[in-house]
Amino acid sequence: MIPVHVSVMPTQVMDYLVPQVDSPLIVDGTLGEGGHSSRFLEAYPKARVIGIDADSVMAGRASERLVSWGNRFQAKIGWTDEVLQTWTEDAPDIILMDLGISIYHYEGRGRGFSFRSDEPLDMRLGDQDQSAADLVNTLPEQELADVIYKYGEERFSRRIARRIVEERRGNPFEDAARLAAVVATAYPAKARHGRLHAATRTFQALRIAVNGELDRLESLLKTAPQLLAPGGRLGIISFHSLEDRIVKHAFRGMDKRFGGQFEVLTRKPLVPDEEECRQNPPSRSAKFRVIEKPLEFSS
Repeated sequence: MIPVHVSVMPTQVMDYLVPQVDSPLIVDGTLGEGGHSSRFLEAYPKARVIGIDADSVMAGRASERLVSWGNRFQAKIGWTDEVLQTWTEDAPDIILMDLGISIYHYEGRGRGFSFRSDEPLDMRLGDQDQSAADLVNTLPEQELADVIYKYGEERFSRRIARRIVEERRGNPFEDAARLAAVVATAYPAKARHGRLHAATRTFQALRIAVNGELDRLESLLKTAPQLLAPGGRLGIISFHSLEDRIVKHAFRGMDKRFGGQFEVLTRKPLVPDEEECRQNPPSRSAKFRVIEKPLEFSS
């Protein structure tokens, strides 16, 4: 039985993403299994929630979970940055982006997100053409090392890329477990048994590269704030330094203290409390930032 994903920082999300109108339109830009959406629907009886997910399977799971809310909930399939660029609905009062990966992707999706599973090395969150196996089996060694270093901040990226290239000759990578094992052999013996599995950063890097996650985040940050209704709020939960750095710099550029027009409601990122970290260990690395669009906004 695959557990339902536990949404992170639910208290902080509900405390900070408070609609300023009675009948708000709320966009859950990373729908997943609908955890945050369900909280919004329950808290605001006149709210309408539109959830967006690039993965049709996830959108389907969320729709089943939230079916009791009727037409107050709607799922859209697509990448959030692209959906918002062609937005035809009313201006959202709340937009939430939880950039984490659902536990279902690790334990039930069968696309090789977990290095502990003997699954096809895919890692696509949507229906894009190129998989993680394509990158691992075709990128030149230097380019592969650059991807692992840039998106995984992996200090052994060159050693890992060299081992991958050696191992793929005549025997291309097809499953996640084999790749994880090869990555581990590239680590110095003394570094193989730390808190993180040796393949963690490499798998993160490949997932980010396959899905263009950082480029999509930057695109979203150009569109979402402008799309908000006056008084609307945008909240983003990130899970690693690459994401949080992009959000931090974008929010700073919009901050009215530095010549922008938006109110940054979180001068420092909010983080989970100790109890949540104990109950839901994947939340440990989460950081939550929020901005508010002024009632009088000049575009």
